[in-house]
Amino acid sequence: MTIVLVHGVPVTSAVWTPLLTELAESGHDDVALLSPPGFGAPLPPDFGATIDDYRNWLVEELSRFDAPVDLVGQSMGGGHVLEVAMTRPDLVRSWVSDVIGGFEPDYSWHPVARTWQTPGEGERSLEELFAGDTADRAARMVDWGIPEPVAGEVALAQGPDMARAILALYRSAAPPTLSERGRDLPSAAARPGLVPIPTEDLTVGSVASRHRAADRAGARAVELDGIGHWWMLEDPVRAARVLAEFWSGLQRGFPAPIDDHGRDPR
Repeated sequence: MTIVLVHGVPVTSAVWTPLLTELAESGHDDVALLSPPGFGAPLPPDFGATIDDYRNWLVEELSRFDAPVDLVGQSMGGGHVLEVAMTRPDLVRSWVSDVIGGFEPDYSWHPVARTWQTPGEGERSLEELFAGDTADRAARMVDWGIPEPVAGEVALAQGPDMARAILALYRSAAPPTLSERGRDLPSAAARPGLVPIPTEDLTVGSVASRHRAADRAGARAVELDGIGHWWMLEDPVRAARVLAEFWSGLQRGFPAPIDDHGRDPR
């Protein structure tokens, strides 16, 4: 079964590199990396870069596979995954998303996102974030929690196109857009879902809200204690184990018995 990984903002598929190594060691080496337009892939001039545009892009990309895939998204990539899970479940065997809390009615965007959603402030913020040379941008990514050498690889793709995509995407998701779309979360239960909950990630709602959203989507929620937004970089061994156990359970025809802290209790 093909695994498809979709990353978020403001990065490229380089953020998956440590996880790929761990997945391969567990026998999961049939992996495809999909880079959203503007985030390591070209941004066509006529691409609107809204939530709907990225959902349609992902639907088109998944339609190229011969069979439904195991779809994994992180950060805004997790939002794209949920959009597909809710609207085109026929394209996936299973889905994984860490941002499901953003679809809860009480979700409040984090400060950086609110800045990007504000005309003028967002443009200035991204000019500063992407200013300088590759080393300057890489240093800012390290400050954001992305280690080297991944930070340097990500920095190579950061610039005006990524900034344009970020502004359009975040502004298309401004309140009440996500909470309105969250009414359809039960539709995602058409396929097995997994919600990693890195407990130190403060950008996607409280731990409790993520559990509530996972319940509404019929998904299994697994807490990743002590790690944050870049969970697949902070602890790729644990991340790979949680994912592999989830997929192993699907092969046996039932959810794998992962406990709420990412451990197999058997």
